[in-house]
Amino acid sequence: MSANPEKWLALYGDMLYQYALPRVSDQLIAEDLVQDTFLSGLRGLGNYKGEASEKNWLFTILKNKIIDHYRKMAKEKPITSMADLTAVEGSWFAEDGSWTEEKKPERWHLAGTPLETKEIQNIILHCRDNLKSLQQFVFTLKYLEDRDSDEICKVLNITPSYYWVLIHRARLQMRECVEQKWLKK
Repeated sequence: MSANPEKWLALYGDMLYQYALPRVSDQLIAEDLVQDTFLSGLRGLGNYKGEASEKNWLFTILKNKIIDHYRKMAKEKPITSMADLTAVEGSWFAEDGSWTEEKKPERWHLAGTPLETKEIQNIILHCRDNLKSLQQFVFTLKYLEDRDSDEICKVLNITPSYYWVLIHRARLQMRECVEQKWLKK
């Protein structure tokens, strides 16, 4: 099976873009990542053996481009320790990562009807999209793609303490946003 780069944009451009956009929440970055995917595909055409479909091969390249994008961002961010966060923000979470008793959020009564379920999903996505991009990616990997913390650290090439800072801040911001949008209607 041989690759057909002349048709990539028409066949896969929109799918790749739709995959990248929610993961980076920036149209220009998503477009750049898709373009980089096509360029990498062209450069690696000699290595394409047809073992995976052309589409799957391009998606694998794109996934790696997204990870590389966030790895680069992680290297540019200053690292704050959890000890510093606890001193500034108080003790929100127990050692196991669960909420402390005095800081537990209000009970979220999840909706029952399809319309209400769609509404809470939209609120969660809206709140996620308002996180800083690296926090957003860590939150997505942890809670929407169900990856464990060790894997996330490895993927982004970050330390566990930096991971916990990112997820800590994301959880606090998500909690506040969801409670404002859902519970205080």
